[in-house]
Amino acid sequence: MKSMRGFKFRGVKFFLFVLFCYIILAFLNTPAAVSSLQKSFEIVEILIPIFVIIIILMAVIGYFFQEKTFISSMVRQKGLKGWMLALFIGLLSHGPMYAWYPMLEDLRKKGLRDGYITTFFYARAVKLPLLPLMADYFGFGFTVVLTLYIIVASVIQGLLVEFFE
Repeated sequence: MKSMRGFKFRGVKFFLFVLFCYIILAFLNTPAAVSSLQKSFEIVEILIPIFVIIIILMAVIGYFFQEKTFISSMVRQKGLKGWMLALFIGLLSHGPMYAWYPMLEDLRKKGLRDGYITTFFYARAVKLPLLPLMADYFGFGFTVVLTLYIIVASVIQGLLVEFFE
């Protein structure tokens, strides 16, 4: 749904659908509608501090981390330092995957190893800004174990790509 003056309303249809469902529920079963709204507000109350942490974390990463600079330096890196840099950049990177393809293709032509690219892409599965939310939903232990698994597996995947090339 487009709006006036270049501002876009996203999710308006879904919001109207949910609102319509609440109105119908209120007519059919008022106590259930009230209970549902109370539960929704409780969830929003829990999520607001987590979203504040996420926004601050994303701002700090965006301010201090210049991805293009780090990624272009990966071409020159060899050995453990190169693997760690690929992992680090993958963990900190954000944005849509397709936006990375042209730059990585260009760097690949300049000598960036396929193993580093694989590690970079695999490590992107860890979304640092969303870790607090994940820990809230699934617990701290699960979040740590899964994150460590993804980190280790990203390097293993990169090494496997290099081995099978």
